[in-house]
Amino acid sequence: MTRILITGATGTIGTNLVKHLKDNYDLVLADVDFSDFPEELKEGTTIIEKDLSVLENWDSVLDGIEYVIQLAGNPDAEADFYEGLLDLNYKLPQNLYQSAEKAESVKRIIFASSIHASDAYPQNVQVKTSDPIRPDDLYGVSKVFLEALASYYAFKKGIESIGIRIGDYKSPGEDIDPEADFRSRGSYFSYRDMNHLVDCCLKAELEEPYLLVNGVSNNSFPRLDIDHARVKLGYDPQDNAFEL
Repeated sequence: MTRILITGATGTIGTNLVKHLKDNYDLVLADVDFSDFPEELKEGTTIIEKDLSVLENWDSVLDGIEYVIQLAGNPDAEADFYEGLLDLNYKLPQNLYQSAEKAESVKRIIFASSIHASDAYPQNVQVKTSDPIRPDDLYGVSKVFLEALASYYAFKKGIESIGIRIGDYKSPGEDIDPEADFRSRGSYFSYRDMNHLVDCCLKAELEEPYLLVNGVSNNSFPRLDIDHARVKLGYDPQDNAFEL
């Protein structure tokens, strides 16, 4: 069975992905604290409770791992660089790629970028991944760093990566506010469309070792362009914030 490492596994997206993937893959779940993680999701998985912003803690973590889903990081859009972002959003991804370079089994890294990497564009602009970067906060800057890091390791070191600029992610049962504005609806990204996009990332054959796609649902007026994901990955989202 294919062995997948999910970092940041106890977060909102990680928890939903574990539910989605655990029956079909051999999952290794990594995070700093699993005390509040559902026991039924731990069953049949391997748990690694470590601070992966420390390079030494990566020893043997990637042994036998074929795919990595990199979700670990500080998602706070108002986080301070030194206190909030440096360890989790800069050191940890570098540790991952540095370790992956030495790991013979790793085939691909799928990483969570964010709409914040390009959200400083005017609201009437639909943003493509090919557009110049325009982060709207230091959190977005950290995601631009991750995109550049993955590109470097892909083209210079041969480590295949797919990045997803995640929009406004919603968990099961998390409804859209009836008063949500045009921008919020355009950024909507349902959990089932995210799960589907990750499935696509795991199965797709890439033309080049690095691919960056936008992650939003099939919204009538999407803030982020998803044609690239459709063409390159076969992404076929089902949900539409303007119809919910």
